Amino acid sequence: MNASKRATPKSWVDPDDAPALDDAFFERADEYHDQVLVKRGRPKAAATKEPVKLRLDPDVLEALRATGDGWQTRINDMLRASLVLAGRLG
Repeated sequence: MNASKRATPKSWVDPDDAPALDDAFFERADEYHDQVLVKRGRPKAAATKEPVKLRLDPDVLEALRATGDGWQTRINDMLRASLVLAGRLG
């Protein structure tokens, strides 16, 4: 039988054993305005993108990936520009 792990660390016997409340602690702490938790992280996009499976030639994929981080966004931008030029997207 698998024993469950403790969800919380062992209680402190001496208050002096408690970890210090340093700047790093407060950076990670939850922030509330009135009774509402302030959400952290990246805000939700107005229009989310859909994941697709796309088959590309190896040399094309290698060239795109070689451009560095954000290469998938650049593919989207290239496709959008192509569709605008073709008059299929406004």
